[in-house]
Amino acid sequence: MTAPQINRLSATIIIVLSVLALLTVLSGFTYPPQPPEPEEGAAAHIFQLSIVAVALSILIFLTTADWKQPLRTVRPLAFPAAVLVVAFGALYYLEHLRYPLPH
Repeated sequence: MTAPQINRLSATIIIVLSVLALLTVLSGFTYPPQPPEPEEGAAAHIFQLSIVAVALSILIFLTTADWKQPLRTVRPLAFPAAVLVVAFGALYYLEHLRYPLPH
């Protein structure tokens, strides 16, 4: 595999994993509000693993990128970045606002 092929593959993987992370967080909205459980569920682990895999894929993407045209190189990361911002925002809402901890 050549560097451009690896770069395109890693860009695709970044998009897929970012959407997976968002869908995992959004699945938390399908259940009625309930107190948080002491043990994290499977969705939390899927989210965490997808974020780690996104980070590794971004590292691969950046190392195989053609930096002669930086704007064109980073453009494929715009959509996954926006998806991850929404995912982390929704996760913050679920953990801090929808399920507030009793004081």
